[in-house]
Amino acid sequence: MTGIKKIKGEEGSLKTILFVCVENSFRSQIAEAYFNKYAPEGWKAISAGIEPAEKVHPNAVKLMLEEGIDISRKKPQMLTRELQEKAEMAVIVCSGSLCPVVYTRHVEEWNVPDPAKMPLEEAR
Repeated sequence: MTGIKKIKGEEGSLKTILFVCVENSFRSQIAEAYFNKYAPEGWKAISAGIEPAEKVHPNAVKLMLEEGIDISRKKPQMLTRELQEKAEMAVIVCSGSLCPVVYTRHVEEWNVPDPAKMPLEEAR
């Protein structure tokens, strides 16, 4: 959560952080869920992808249930201009050449390998 306390949104408004990966089925979904569970007051997270999968990866659901967080009803969504415009900050949580370009006030890139391509034990 580097830099979050430094970011100022409109007074009294809920500030939004946008987590982005390619399919919005694993990395960004987990990041959104963890952030919303532990978010600083006045912050919320959303997530999106440039090529959204049909559903959240089953291993992501399993891993989050182990943490007491249910993301089974979440649906991957397309990264849109509107989502970028309402975000105070974006965090790109993928690695490689398919990582999207995001246009928000603040952008961080976290080089996170794709756990969807790993066995469940390794994804932990």
